[in-house]
Amino acid sequence: MDKTAESYGFKAEIKQLLHILAHSLYKDRDIFLRELISNASDALTRLQFEALTNNDILDPEAEAAIYIDFEEAKEDKPATLVVRDTGIGMTQDEIVRNLGTIAQSGAREFLANLSQNNIDSGDVIGQFGVGFYSVFMVAEQVRVISRSYQPNAEAVAWQSDGGDAFTVLPADKADRGTEIHLTLKADAAEFANAYRLKQIVKKYSDYVRFPIYVAGDQANRRESLWRKQPAEVSADEHKDFYRQMTMDFEDPLLTIHFASDSPVNLRALLFVPRRRERGVLSIRKEPGLMLYSHNVLIQEYCTDLLPSWLSFVDGVVDSEDLPLNVSRETVQNNRLMAQLGKSVKARVLRELKKLGENHPEEYAQFIEEYGPVLKEGIATDPSSVEEILPLLRYHSTHSEEAWTSLDQYVERMSADQDQIYYVIGDSLASARRSPHLDPFKARNLEVLYWSEPLDVFLAPMLPEYRDKHFRNVADAGLELPADEAAPEAALEPLTPEADFNRFVGRCVTTLGDRVTEVRPSRVLKDSPVRLLSPDGQSVEMQRIYRMMGREVDVPPQILEVNRNHPLIAGLSSLATKQPDSPLLPLAIEQLYAGALMQEGLLPNPSDMMPRILELLSIATEAVERSADSVE
Repeated sequence: MDKTAESYGFKAEIKQLLHILAHSLYKDRDIFLRELISNASDALTRLQFEALTNNDILDPEAEAAIYIDFEEAKEDKPATLVVRDTGIGMTQDEIVRNLGTIAQSGAREFLANLSQNNIDSGDVIGQFGVGFYSVFMVAEQVRVISRSYQPNAEAVAWQSDGGDAFTVLPADKADRGTEIHLTLKADAAEFANAYRLKQIVKKYSDYVRFPIYVAGDQANRRESLWRKQPAEVSADEHKDFYRQMTMDFEDPLLTIHFASDSPVNLRALLFVPRRRERGVLSIRKEPGLMLYSHNVLIQEYCTDLLPSWLSFVDGVVDSEDLPLNVSRETVQNNRLMAQLGKSVKARVLRELKKLGENHPEEYAQFIEEYGPVLKEGIATDPSSVEEILPLLRYHSTHSEEAWTSLDQYVERMSADQDQIYYVIGDSLASARRSPHLDPFKARNLEVLYWSEPLDVFLAPMLPEYRDKHFRNVADAGLELPADEAAPEAALEPLTPEADFNRFVGRCVTTLGDRVTEVRPSRVLKDSPVRLLSPDGQSVEMQRIYRMMGREVDVPPQILEVNRNHPLIAGLSSLATKQPDSPLLPLAIEQLYAGALMQEGLLPNPSDMMPRILELLSIATEAVERSADSVE
C-alpha cells in the first residue's frame, strides 16, 4: 500500500449495517445503479449552482454528463463496471466525510431503530446517505476516484470491500468529477452488459436531466413531459407517453397534467385508463403511481399518494421536496407524503368532476368501468363518503337511459321533498319492475335504481347527502303525500269488502308465521301485492347475508294486497264462491314467492316450478270445461 494511504476502521456495527443495506432495504439488485446515477446527478446539479457565482472552476467546458462503461469477465479477470460524472467532485476531506458518514455514531441509532421495527423513521435515515453502499450488493471491491471542481485540488481515491475498514489515498485524475469502479461479484456479471444497463437506465433514470451514456450511447430521454408546462405538451405527446408507459393502445379516458409549487413542489402527469382491467401486454402490472424526485424514480408503484378507491389512476408524480436517500423504498417523510397525496387527490377529484359536467358520454364510460371501485371505497373507507358520493351516477325513474348524479337528483326535487328515494333490485330490469314504485310514479316522485351488488351493502352506510336523507321505498313506515291525480276517496273498489276480507283471511292461514300482517294497500296501482319489512332494515340485511353466501331464514314480512287489482278481485270472488278450490292456496303461495323474488329474498326459485305447473294444469282444465259447456 502507498505510504501516504490512510486506513479508517469501520465501527463494529458497520458490517452488520452494510449487510442490511445490501440484503434488506432494497428489493432489486439493479437499484444500485439508480443510486449511483442519482448521486452523479446531484453532483452535476451542485456544480451548476456553484458555477452561477464562481467562474474559477476546473474544466469549465466539460459536458455535464454521466458515463457508464464496463468490461466483461475474462478467464483470469472478473467483470468491472465504471460510473463516471463530470460533477462537483470531492476533496480528501469531503470523500472521508461523505463516504465515511456511515461510520459515524448515527449508525448505532439507525440499527437500534431497525431492531425496534422503526425503519420508517426519516429523521434517523436522513442522517447519512447510505444509498451509495447498495453497491456492495453486486460488488466485491469498490474504488471511488474523485477530483474537486476547485482548480488546485488534488485527486483522491476511496476503496473498500465492504468489510471492517476503508482506505483513502492519493490518485491520478486530471479531469473534474467522480468515478466509481466496481469489481463485480461472479453472480453479478449480468451488469457488465450494455443492453442490461440501458434497461436499468430506462427503468429508473430515463428522465434524469443530464445525458447518461452507456458504452458511448445516450440511454435516457432526459426531457420529462411532466416537468414541462401543460400548455407546452400536445395531446398526441400525452397519448404517446401513455402508450410507452403502459403499452395500452387505447387512448386514456382522462389525462391530468398539472404543476404546483405550493404548499409543496409537485409535477404530475396522470391518466385514467379507458378499461379497468389491464391488458395482457400492459407494462404496468400493479396499481400505484410512479414517484420521482428530481427526475429520479423513487418508487415504481407508490400506493401512498391516492386512496385505494382511486387506485386505477396511473402516471407520474415528481417532487423536488422529496429527499434522495435510502428511504426511497418506503418514502419516509410521512408529512410530506400526506401533503403530496392531498394535492394529487384534490386535483384528480376536480378533473373527474369536470369530466362529468362537460363530457357526460365519456363520464358514463368512466362510471361503467370504475363505479364499482368508487362504491368499494365507501365500504372500505367511510371517511371518504363525502368525496365519493358526488362522483357516483345512477339510473332513475326520471332518467331511465342516461346516468344522473345525486346533485342533479337534488336539483330536481320539489321544495317540500326532504328525502332521496331509492329502490333496490337484483338487476336494473328488476328494480324498474318493483311494485314499490307504484305510488312514486303516481306522484311523479323520482326514485333512484340501486341495482348493483354493492348498493345493498352501501344502503345502511349512507345516511344523507346535502342534508337529504336516503330512504328505501320499501320501508313500511314511509309516509307519502296524497295522490292528487287520483284521490283515494274517488277510487271505486273492484272487490267487495266481504270477498276481500275472506281472501285476506285465506292469505293469513296459508302463509302462517311467514307474514306478520296481511293488509290492504293504499298505494299499489299496477301490482297485485308487495312485501314490506316491519323494521325497515331486515330486507337489506337479508340481501347482504345472501350475497355473502350465508344461509338464513326469510324474516316475517308484511304482505300488502292491492284490492283494486283484477287478479286480487278474481281470487277474492273465488274465496267466497269456492272456498275449497285448490287454486286459492296455490295462487297465494305463488304471489308470495313472486314478491320474495322481486325483493331478492327467494331462497330457491326452482321450488316454484311444480306450483306453476299445477296452476297451469288447473287453468287448462278450467278452459276445457268452459269449452265443453259452450258446445
